[in-house]
Amino acid sequence: MVASQFIKTRVTPETKSRFHVLADEQHLTESILLKRLIDLALADEKRPLPEEQRPAHRETRHARLYVRLRPDDQMLLRERASARHMPAATYVSVLVRAHLRTLVPLPKEELVALKRAVAELGAIGRNLNQIARAANQGGRVSGPSNQDLHALLKVCQALRDNVKATIKANINSWEIGHAEDES
Repeated sequence: MVASQFIKTRVTPETKSRFHVLADEQHLTESILLKRLIDLALADEKRPLPEEQRPAHRETRHARLYVRLRPDDQMLLRERASARHMPAATYVSVLVRAHLRTLVPLPKEELVALKRAVAELGAIGRNLNQIARAANQGGRVSGPSNQDLHALLKVCQALRDNVKATIKANINSWEIGHAEDES
């Protein structure tokens, strides 16, 4: 069940300070310690709630998870998220999902670049098909010369190599945390 309700109370500054120290000693937040104390107090209470007071069961699609990071880890997180043009929370969400589902995520910019490359290859392929169809039907092919076709082949090979390098860099950056320059 999703915890969506609040319990509030006012205490003296001294009580607040003592409670903070107690929580800190147990390496907990004040909220977690308070929740545990409430759960402990209600553990023996087995009275069911009247039907009209039972909370409606809601399952959220976008559950939140709060994580505490050391300052240096937070700095690295911001840098890596920024390098991928992503908010830090989105970057962490993508990493967790990728880890849980054994995926290699592809950021939007890299995906857009790959889609453009595939579209260009598709256009080149369609042009070559038209030329081949005309040549196979015995028609006069007035198109690119052998030199043009060799240049086109070089472009396709370079595009293929670029796509392979992008994919390899993407995989490496998710495995080691950042892209490496191929110098």
